[in-house]
Amino acid sequence: MPDRLLYEYAVIRVVPVLQREEFINVGVIVLCQPANALHVRVRLDEQRLAPWHDVLDMAQVRANLLAFERIAAGRPEGGPIAAYDAASRFRWLTAVRSSAIQTSRPHPGLTNDLEGTVERLFTELVL
Repeated sequence: MPDRLLYEYAVIRVVPVLQREEFINVGVIVLCQPANALHVRVRLDEQRLAPWHDVLDMAQVRANLLAFERIAAGRPEGGPIAAYDAASRFRWLTAVRSSAIQTSRPHPGLTNDLEGTVERLFTELVL
């Protein structure tokens, strides 16, 4: 059996009304430092957010999630944070913030199949 890899993950959430602290899970971010990998999977289900369309700027939510994906992928369009190493990008993206896009606290795990783990977490926590 191959060595298991330590990974960390957080759930990406849309928080329509900050004061209510309710949220809809829209993605996962998974860091595996031993593999130097940072994976993001996002799916924005606008129908689930329909009750908040009058208080939530969906264009801004889409733009913020796109920026989140670009930073995680280390793409130049992600700005200066995207140039950081994978672990630093993960820490920046999962930092506690008061905005419509938030993440859960990071959680650790061990895996023999990083890609499969990303898919499993996405399916279990978002879909």
